[in-house]
Amino acid sequence: MSMEQVATRLAALGNTTRLGIYRILVRAGHTGLPVAGVQAKLDIPASTLSHHLHKLLEVGLVSQKREGTTLICHADFSVMEATFALFVKECCADEQDAQACEPGNPPCC
Repeated sequence: MSMEQVATRLAALGNTTRLGIYRILVRAGHTGLPVAGVQAKLDIPASTLSHHLHKLLEVGLVSQKREGTTLICHADFSVMEATFALFVKECCADEQDAQACEPGNPPCC
């Protein structure tokens, strides 16, 4: 994943409403949540929710699936993992102090 893709996804999450939507969908797990369920949890107008969901869909963090007349939203966990893997992979990569990762110190990745 390119730095540009990571930056675009993090920028989408930089809005408190979108971050809240994403958190709700992550917490919902693989089952996802109907749009109306997300709206009820956030208590925001449908048009506002639609705008923010569109942005999350656009960057690939969220997907939607129609089940009958209900639109179910899902966090895309593989995209989430790939987005944040950059930081996990590079955690402490330039650490100069080998003792920094010893027991009693904050955990190193």
